[in-house]
Amino acid sequence: MAKRRIFTAPSTQVVPIATGEARLEKVDGEPDSYVLHVNGVPSSSITLSDPARLDFEYLDWMSRIIEAALPDGSLRAIHLGAAGCALARALDSRRPGSRQTAIDIDPVLIEHVRTWFALPRSPALALRAGDAAEEIATFRDDTADVIVRDAFSHDSVPESLQTPGFYAECARVLRPAGLFLANVPDSGDHRVLRAELDAAGSAFSHVAAASESGVLKGRRRGNVVVAAAQEPLPDSALDRTLRTAATMARWLSAEELRARFGR
Repeated sequence: MAKRRIFTAPSTQVVPIATGEARLEKVDGEPDSYVLHVNGVPSSSITLSDPARLDFEYLDWMSRIIEAALPDGSLRAIHLGAAGCALARALDSRRPGSRQTAIDIDPVLIEHVRTWFALPRSPALALRAGDAAEEIATFRDDTADVIVRDAFSHDSVPESLQTPGFYAECARVLRPAGLFLANVPDSGDHRVLRAELDAAGSAFSHVAAASESGVLKGRRRGNVVVAAAQEPLPDSALDRTLRTAATMARWLSAEELRARFGR
């Protein structure tokens, strides 16, 4: 029986990448945990010995939403924005037999990530360099169970990944029971979030969101996970699982979003 390959990422270092700079930072007191910063923004948290561990709260929320909305079997998932592939590693660990594609704009970052982290190999996880807005158009109709958009240019989402046309492409690629998830940075005034909800609603029949109560109430900035699907989402199950997360989140159903944001 072949021995399992053990990956050991290097200590803290800074490397140039195509879009700027990546910093791999070792977590104090953790033997094999790292945070990957891309152009100064924390982009992934990886624990080599525990691929199912998700330290970023919004990734934990996404994982819980996927488990509640698509509870059984392997998945065909597309990640628009790869960074360290934390969520892809977790899904591969939890849902054996899944096939995933992770797309990142920066080819140099992809090569570093391959070297640093214990990433599954293709076809379990294929890494592709390219513009996510262009690459999503290359996938066939009705072929994906999950599309995750977690792509940033510095600290904002590229405009090409926020348009009704982009959402329409994602809806085309997803199977009828498929799920779209987006990480939306909310500054507190909900301007970006409202625009994302409108764009998602132009392509999907059901749009919901999850975040901390303080963020949803506009008291502070933070991450909001927007969820969209053509079939109804299991609101009660989603509310329960998000309330038990390490960082508790509030689930806003489509009806609650309309009441709160007027959409």
